[in-house]
Amino acid sequence: MITAFLVSFGVIFVAELGDKSQLMAMTFALRYRWWVVVLGITIATTAVHAVSVGLGHFLGLSIPGDLMSIVGGLAMLVFGFWTLRGDSLDDDESAKAERVSKSILLAVVGSFFLAELGDKTMLATITLATDHNWAGVWIGSTIGMVAADGLAIAVGALLGRRLPEKAIAYGAAVLFFVFAVWLTTDGLVTANNFVVTMFTITAVAVIVSAGTWYVRSHREQARLVQEELADQEHSGVPATGRTPVERSVAATAD
Repeated sequence: MITAFLVSFGVIFVAELGDKSQLMAMTFALRYRWWVVVLGITIATTAVHAVSVGLGHFLGLSIPGDLMSIVGGLAMLVFGFWTLRGDSLDDDESAKAERVSKSILLAVVGSFFLAELGDKTMLATITLATDHNWAGVWIGSTIGMVAADGLAIAVGALLGRRLPEKAIAYGAAVLFFVFAVWLTTDGLVTANNFVVTMFTITAVAVIVSAGTWYVRSHREQARLVQEELADQEHSGVPATGRTPVERSVAATAD
């Protein structure tokens, strides 16, 4: 078991250096608390490598990595628009910080789980599990990947303290879009299937259209709120705390 642990740790740590998952870890660390990112990666890695060990040691099967790569790419596209939208908290939302942290954790877990399915680190883990102790491979590969991604998280956390919020948001969004192109293209090339290609193109078009509308509507609403607050400060009228839509509904009711 010790040999399996050491071999798996070394192989996966080296394989992860410069991999898209490491870049994703740095991107998440630019936007969110480092411990949330580490926890999310640990959960996703533990799950993926458990599947890998099961496939390699017990079943000897392979998974359709092309489809998983495409799904992961579409998820990265959604996260890119989510990042562009930006996050802001009012007084009521500040009390719900724990719920927000949970949603971020789920996003990290989901994105890493999808990105790792069919990735070279998963395939390496499957291969190692065929010839080594399954428990040692599982623990060693998981720790090796978390350690490698931890280096990227440290870099992302340090950069996050020195960069403006808007620059971080735009930079993270661009990286998410790069991951989306990377994963989707890799999956399409591997699949080489007309139906899969057309479905993917349609899904990308829908996500881009909906994401663009979502970001624009959110920014327009934020602009109207800022204008109202500025007018109220200038006139000395207390802020209502209502959004433009809520004010419109209230005015109609009156």
